[in-house]
Amino acid sequence: MASPRQRGVALFRTALGFWQLGLVATRERATQFPSLLGCQRRCVSCVAGAAFSGPLLASASRRYGQNSALDRLLGISQPDSSLTPRVPAVSIHRDEQDLLLVHRPDMPENSRVLRVVLLGAPNAGKSTLSNQLLGRKVFPVSKKVHTTRCQALGVITEEEAQVILLDTPGLISPVKQKRHHLELSLLEDPWKSMESADLVVVLVDVSDKWTRNQLSPQVLQCLTRYSQVPSILILNKVDCLKQKSVLLELTTALTEGMVNGKKLKIKPAFRSGSGIHCPSPAAEGPDAQSVGGSKRIGWPHFQEIFMLSALSQEDVKTLKKYLLAQARPGPWEFHSEVLTSQTPEEICTNIIREKLLEHLPQEVPYHVQQKTVVWEEGPSGELVIVQKLLVPKESHVRILIGPKGHLISQIADEVGRDLMNIFLCEVRISLSVKLLSSPPAAAPPKTSQSKL
Repeated sequence: MASPRQRGVALFRTALGFWQLGLVATRERATQFPSLLGCQRRCVSCVAGAAFSGPLLASASRRYGQNSALDRLLGISQPDSSLTPRVPAVSIHRDEQDLLLVHRPDMPENSRVLRVVLLGAPNAGKSTLSNQLLGRKVFPVSKKVHTTRCQALGVITEEEAQVILLDTPGLISPVKQKRHHLELSLLEDPWKSMESADLVVVLVDVSDKWTRNQLSPQVLQCLTRYSQVPSILILNKVDCLKQKSVLLELTTALTEGMVNGKKLKIKPAFRSGSGIHCPSPAAEGPDAQSVGGSKRIGWPHFQEIFMLSALSQEDVKTLKKYLLAQARPGPWEFHSEVLTSQTPEEICTNIIREKLLEHLPQEVPYHVQQKTVVWEEGPSGELVIVQKLLVPKESHVRILIGPKGHLISQIADEVGRDLMNIFLCEVRISLSVKLLSSPPAAAPPKTSQSKL
């Protein structure tokens, strides 16, 4: 027979279950009746809803972190606590973020620190991996190249160790930078990051059959110039491979058969019928590294090899433990509440640009200019954002708005959800679209606004 305490616990769980079902039903009803949210037909902007409804929940989550007991009581989904035991949020106020960045670190006596630079070709998965390691999505991620336009900094703090992640743009050659009129930051930032690195993490996308069998010339140049900095190799997106045996062959090629000073005992990487392909002509360049007259394709000084999927928490957990263990005795650089050096406005702009890259075709997203018009805290503690998206062509306006305004509404909704996870407060965001150059007075700029 159950004790009074056991009966009380069972009764509490039952009541809590019914209450949570009520919350779910409420959200479902709101989804079924979008007209109640004030949606208008001519829509080029929208306001995204909030996962944390109300100032009390927002302030509680901000104060205690997403892994708080209150969030668990409310049934709010939690990340793997072993991977992110306590992930700080980012302040919505720039002055608060700036003060925190210069605040004296609250480090213990036996503090340790490690500066990690992530290198790789464009779209290798550096930002995805960084976000997983941090426990929050603070860096933009897209399938299109050059999503990361400049160096971004993230901070992992656990117990006495602090790991500083430098997520760099994909390494490109000066020829490509000039040909495509790209920012100088894409060319310079990875090299600047290397000057203060304690460890270099080189990512290779093993799902790309044309480039996976060799390190890019720019990565090899970086490793050669800073050969004194320890480095590790990560074979990313292994979940996309049907033949896992290819990984052994790739390891041999990319390490030249040497790892941590020891020769690998693996069959030759290149043989008939193997899963490795010769590089495409675009992968080769005049600045390729060569040794003894032959082109170098790998680096024989990696200390460790990791084979993982950046989307797998279990895989990332293993890598994170390794990075924390590599931290050296020394003072922390940041307070434990710092998650990134980016301003809240920069985070928002980057997330919007990510969605533009994901949803717009071909070169269209690269020509969109962003201008933040409103950034303020609402009466209930919510973050209110209004941003203009300026495009050079009228056809781009129509593409970005989408049929009946559905595309711009979807983009705003996705941005709002991402920002709520970063700031841990309610977010209302409005996006408007207009031509970059003003047309004649008789034809005013095409703009239109509404709310969801």
